Amino acid sequence: MTATLPSTTPAMTGHRPTSGPARLIATEAKLFLREPIGLIFVFAFPILTVLIIGSSFEPDDPAFGGAAPSDYYIAAYIGVVLAAVGLVMLPVHLASYRERGVLRRFQASHFSPWALPVAWIVVATTLTVVAVATLLATTQLVFGVPAIDDAPLTLVGLALSIWTSINTGIVLGLALPSARAAQGVGLALFFPSFLLGGAGPPPDVMPSVMRTVAELVPTTHVVQTIQQPWLGTGSSTTPHLIVLAVIGVVTTIAWIKLANRVATR
Repeated sequence: MTATLPSTTPAMTGHRPTSGPARLIATEAKLFLREPIGLIFVFAFPILTVLIIGSSFEPDDPAFGGAAPSDYYIAAYIGVVLAAVGLVMLPVHLASYRERGVLRRFQASHFSPWALPVAWIVVATTLTVVAVATLLATTQLVFGVPAIDDAPLTLVGLALSIWTSINTGIVLGLALPSARAAQGVGLALFFPSFLLGGAGPPPDVMPSVMRTVAELVPTTHVVQTIQQPWLGTGSSTTPHLIVLAVIGVVTTIAWIKLANRVATR
């Protein structure tokens, strides 16, 4: 589960002059791809689960607000991909760096202090886009992907959701002391987010107390900012966009402060 950092990586050894950010991004990509648990939760888990749950309801079930159950869950499970990136994959990868003092050693390298966080963001964004595309390609073969009602607003919601999820993952990865701790905390947060955030039972069948709790789960807002404009459901996406924007700003400030603190210890 813990990433193994090659001893020849110039960013960590400082024995060579900088060879550019592309090399660092490529190295980070290889390290992310070596973590099977993170890849399972980002790629395999959403696909397998949506195929099962998307075919478990009658097509005209009123609990989905007029949307077909398969359409409802296809849009919702993009949120599951983002939750897996922000709560499982990124925290474990980054916490392993902190645990082994990689961030401190990076400060002595020839790279800019911002090079490593930029590499994380680029690689995480790329993997997220690939995972979402894989999810949609698979569900297209089984259910067919629904037409997008409002494409610009859907893309805005998706972009904001990706930004927020990646920021959250960086915060957790830099705040938690070890990869094992990050794995435990991440999984403990992921499953309630998955079940209450819109990818489990539809809100209309939940007790009122559970619906209230679900409104406090960030994944709920991620799912709604994508699902509502895509399927043309709900009254307004604006409140969910505002919540995600606030979370995105707060987590950005938090991980910048944490990165500076961890690197100087």
